[in-house]
Amino acid sequence: MTAVKLYDTTLRDGMQGQGMSLSAAEKVRVAHALDALGIQFIEAGFAESNPKEAELFDLLAGEKFEQATICAFGMTRRRGVEADQDEALRVIAGTFAPVATLVGKTWSLHLEKVTKVSREENLAMIGESISFLRGEGKRIMYDAEHFFDAWGDDRDYSLECLRTAHEAGVEALVLCDTNGASLPDQIRAAVSEVREALPGAELGIHCHNDAECGVANSLAAVEAGARQVQGTINGYGERCGNSNLISILPALQLKMGFDVVPAENMKELSTVSHFVADLLNVPVNPDQAYVGRNAFAHKGGMHVAGIAADARTFEHMDPAAVGNERKVLASELSGKATVVARAEEIGLELSESQARDMVEKLKQKEHEGYHYEAAEASFDLLIRQETGEYKPLFTFESFKVQTELRAGEKVETEAIVKIRVGDRRYVTVAEGNGPVNALDKALREAITGHYPELEDIDLTGYRVRILDTAHGTGAGTRVLLDSKRGDGGASWGSIGVSENIIEASWEALVDSLEYAFQNGNSRSGE
Repeated sequence: MTAVKLYDTTLRDGMQGQGMSLSAAEKVRVAHALDALGIQFIEAGFAESNPKEAELFDLLAGEKFEQATICAFGMTRRRGVEADQDEALRVIAGTFAPVATLVGKTWSLHLEKVTKVSREENLAMIGESISFLRGEGKRIMYDAEHFFDAWGDDRDYSLECLRTAHEAGVEALVLCDTNGASLPDQIRAAVSEVREALPGAELGIHCHNDAECGVANSLAAVEAGARQVQGTINGYGERCGNSNLISILPALQLKMGFDVVPAENMKELSTVSHFVADLLNVPVNPDQAYVGRNAFAHKGGMHVAGIAADARTFEHMDPAAVGNERKVLASELSGKATVVARAEEIGLELSESQARDMVEKLKQKEHEGYHYEAAEASFDLLIRQETGEYKPLFTFESFKVQTELRAGEKVETEAIVKIRVGDRRYVTVAEGNGPVNALDKALREAITGHYPELEDIDLTGYRVRILDTAHGTGAGTRVLLDSKRGDGGASWGSIGVSENIIEASWEALVDSLEYAFQNGNSRSGE
């Protein structure tokens, strides 16, 4: 198998995206995750460009990596300054990083408007900078900035820039679609011509996603002969982001047959994607290819029936190969295959008549405003009730919620809950910062004496949607609750629907605790 190397620039280019920020210690954790995945090159950023970067290089110098090589990033020398006297180049030369990645100008527009140097001086800046760092013992990657714009403007000069870098002794010439404006056919044609003109050079590709073609362009470049691909985890980066390595890696290895990372590492793809997102405190796009929670989710009844017969009918690959999992979503579009599949997932068996009844019940519930694909806990409870496996957590009598606001004071909310647990009756009162919080506290106070493990369940999300806005304040309301174990265990969603928002919230709250009780989630986290 032909090898393709991945070069990750999440820690530098990825951090240029809006809202992206990691501490130096967090960046070290990301570097180790990338190393464990099998990424060959990790770009740490501009050495000593700011205190955080200086700290990062100090930390990385003391770390050991099994697969990855750390790269320091910088630019070619400034105009009118000798390479060995350029402060930025001397900083790179002094770092521990064995690889230096230099970015240089290729497009005449930038020579005229940005660097304000002649074409001859630009070529000297490229060659002399590379020669200096090679003399300092560094391996060099050369990023030809705006290469594809330059190629369309003046092929001879853009090729001369590459030739200068190649003759100075770089390890790879990386062609950059810096503005993200190119399309796959353009990338493929340009890379092919460069490969013909410089047959001894190793070519790389660095794409941005401004035309939504970052991944496609990167794959097209590899088809044309590039053997290094630069990108970021989850496509993070400036403007519309960089090429997404999380999509590029499985495409190269599983679909195109290239040797990229050890085969067993591919199963860590989803973990790495979600780990980096968690550190950045941003959600992974649920529809993201390969690793999103919807990447292998099936909702239509015909689709569910198809995967039940043979997963290949509606899945392009085994989700386990990239560390993801198949999900069957319950909705008004579901057929018997959906409810049977979900029942099997929770260890239950539905008869033919039970499955048929469940489908009808599901469709009716969805018509009333329930939305079970976002509330698997409530749907599982429906299945348990149908099969007779449902065990009530308590017997409900009543609840009462009172909210009072006095002039100049904070609003106060009090809930009274009356239930029976076993043969014992409870009347509990609790105050909260709102009606749902107060109800939750009062209910827990009553039941945790019998089920102390339920103290560990946290409510992590609360969402309300008005179902029929034409009815104004009398409209029906859907409440979705997210819950999980306090120690980072399993999470689940529950739902309630009513014209009264408090009743809908109560229904979702009870379903959340019932689910934990029925499934043992509060004890095992499974």
